[in-house]
Amino acid sequence: MRIKVAPSILSADFSCLDREIKKVESAGADMLHIDIMDGHFVPNITIGPVVVKYISKVTRLPLDVHLMIENPEKFIDAFVAAGSNMITLHIETISASAFKRQAGRLKKKNVSVGISLNPATPLAKIKSVLKYADFVLVMSVNPGFGGQKFIPSVLPKIKKLRLMFEGSISVDGGVNDLVAAELIHAGADILASGSYIFCAKNTKQAIERIRNAR
Repeated sequence: MRIKVAPSILSADFSCLDREIKKVESAGADMLHIDIMDGHFVPNITIGPVVVKYISKVTRLPLDVHLMIENPEKFIDAFVAAGSNMITLHIETISASAFKRQAGRLKKKNVSVGISLNPATPLAKIKSVLKYADFVLVMSVNPGFGGQKFIPSVLPKIKKLRLMFEGSISVDGGVNDLVAAELIHAGADILASGSYIFCAKNTKQAIERIRNAR
């Protein structure tokens, strides 16, 4: 199982975002994780489709756009038009029937679709939509802010999910090289990491430490 590393631009220096993106791209990142926050579903506000559009112009990396927003169906098309390659929707903000419908639409546009769940949300909540998802994003912090500490109680959840789901399992929140080893053993294969990568003195080394953690 090849481990993919997705630097989370929430921790990047937005005053020179293009250089930050090129830095992680040249250091071996597999994709970019882009957190979209609306100040309602989570207590923070980040960016919208306009910024995603310009990010897509400065990188060849796939863009995993994580919609931590209320009423995500209203904005999916705008983010796809902006250049998103992967759209992640939260089970807390979308019904199973709506997720099924959006998954069908997105796959016709060659956009991968993922379902995400917060640390306190049980796996039972996503069980009915797993067959429509290309990947599952397990939140390992309470969403809203970068730089939080990893919540260890999500590890059993990831192990259980791996027994239920054959697609990719992504994890977002507090990921560093030590945490990465536990996540990989639990069954995760896409690791989103923000401050550990963007604050590292050696970006390439930080990415490799996550990818090769065992």
